Amino acid sequence: MKNNTAYAELMAYQRQTEALSKVAERLGWDQETMMPRGGAEQRGEEMAAMEGVLHARRTNPQIAQWLADAEAVDEAAAAQLYQIDRSYTRSVKVPGDLAQELARITSVAQGIWAGARAADKVADFLPTLAQVIDLKRQEAACLAEGGDLYDALIDDYEPGASAETLGGMFDRMRPRLVALRGAVLDAPVPLALKGSFPQDGQLRLARDLASAFGYDWSRGRIDLAVHPFSSGGGDDSRITTRVVESDPFNCIYSTIHEVGHSSYELAIDPDYAMTPLGHGVSMGVHESQSRIYENQIGRGRAFTAWLHGQMVERFGPLSVDGPEGFYAAVNRVQPGFIRTEADEVHYNLHIMMRFDLERALIRGDLAVNDLEAAWNDRFEADFGVAVDRPAHGMLQDVHWSVGLFGYFPTYSLGNVYAGCLNKAMRAAVPDLDAALAAGDTSGATGWLRETVQRHGGLRKPRDTIAAACGFEPTEGPLLDYLEAKFRDLYRL
Repeated sequence: MKNNTAYAELMAYQRQTEALSKVAERLGWDQETMMPRGGAEQRGEEMAAMEGVLHARRTNPQIAQWLADAEAVDEAAAAQLYQIDRSYTRSVKVPGDLAQELARITSVAQGIWAGARAADKVADFLPTLAQVIDLKRQEAACLAEGGDLYDALIDDYEPGASAETLGGMFDRMRPRLVALRGAVLDAPVPLALKGSFPQDGQLRLARDLASAFGYDWSRGRIDLAVHPFSSGGGDDSRITTRVVESDPFNCIYSTIHEVGHSSYELAIDPDYAMTPLGHGVSMGVHESQSRIYENQIGRGRAFTAWLHGQMVERFGPLSVDGPEGFYAAVNRVQPGFIRTEADEVHYNLHIMMRFDLERALIRGDLAVNDLEAAWNDRFEADFGVAVDRPAHGMLQDVHWSVGLFGYFPTYSLGNVYAGCLNKAMRAAVPDLDAALAAGDTSGATGWLRETVQRHGGLRKPRDTIAAACGFEPTEGPLLDYLEAKFRDLYRL
C-alpha cells in the first residue's frame, strides 16, 4: 500500500546523498582553483572514495522498496519520485568498481590534460584519454543494454535526447548557418578592440558585471580557472573566469556565461533544496541560461552600449569608435580556433564537429591515436583554417579528460532553447532594451528566474522550455535571431 512514511524516509535518505554529492563537487571545484598541482594523484583517490560511497547509496536496494511504497501527493512529489527512480535505475546498471575507477581516472586526467595543453604535446595526453574512453565505453555498455552507446551517455546530460534527434537538429541548422557565415565573411570586417587591459581592472569589471546580472555574492564567489566553469547549487554556487590582458572579452563573457549557470542554481525554489529537484533539469536547459545571459542579453546592442561606457571609465579611450563600434567589435565574426571565444555564427559549427568526433570515438569508428588528424582535417574543412597548435585544436577543451562524452551537443541545444526563450522574453517584457542600455538586466533576469530557473527539475527538459515560452522549442527562433542580428550588423 502506498504511504507517506515511505516517501518521508526516502527523501530523508536522499537529502544525505545530495549533501555528500555536494562535498564531492566541492572537491572538484578545489582541484580546478586552489589545489596544489602535486595533489592530483591524492585527489584522484579522494574522488574515487567519494564515488564509492555515493554509488553504494544510489544503488541501495531499499530505494526500490521506498519507491514502490511511496505516495506522491502533489506534482512536486511525483517529480521527486521520477528523478530518484531514474537515478536508481541507471546507477544499478553500473558496477561500483567501474564507477570508482572512472572517478579516479577522470580526476587524474584533468591535470594530465592541463599539462599537455600547456606544453602543446598531444602524445602526453593520448594514453590517459584512451583509458578514459575505454572506461566510458564500458559504462555506456552497462547503461545501453544492447542499445546505442553514445545515446546512453547523452542521456546523462539531456534526458530524452539521442544522437538521431540531435543530429537531425544539426542537419537542419547547418545550411542556414553556413549561408550566413559565407555572407558575413564576404562583408567588410569591423575593427577589433585592441590594447592592454590589466588583470586587476578586468577582474573588478567582472565582479561588477556579475552584480549587474543579479549574482548573489552572499552565496557565491569568483575565482580564476584554466577553463571557466560554475560549481554548486542551493546556497553555495561558485563561478570562475579567466583573463587575457589583450582580450577583455574573454573575461567579460566567460563571467556573464558562468553567472547564467550559477544564477539558475541559486534561483531554484528553496523548497527543493537538497533534493533531486534542486538542480538544473538538464545541461541543455542549463546552457540556455548561460547562453541567453551571454549572447542575447550581454552581446546585444543595448547592453553593449552600457558596457562601452564601463570600459571607457575603467580603461580609458578605446580603439573602436563609440558604442556602435564597440558593439561591432563584441560581435565580430571570424573563424577562430577556440570554441569558448567563438562568435555566435561560428559557435554551433564547433559543436557539430565535436559531436561527430566524439560519437565516432565512443562507437569505435575513430581510434584515439587518429583523433588529432581527424580533428585537424575536419577543422580545416569546416572553418577554412589549418590548426596551428594542439592547444588550439583537440587539447583546447577540458571535457574529454573528465569523461564528459555526450555533453557537447547540449551546448547547441542550449543555444536553440535560448533562441526560443529570447523570442518569448521580448514579447513578455516591455521596454527591455531601454533598461539594458542603462545596465539594468532585472527585467530579463527576473523573467528567466520566474519562468525557468525557480522550477529546477520539476519538469522534463523540453517541457521546461515549452512552459516558459508557450510553444514547443525548435531551432527556428535561434536561426531567425542570428540572421536578423548579423545581417543588420554587417549591412547584408
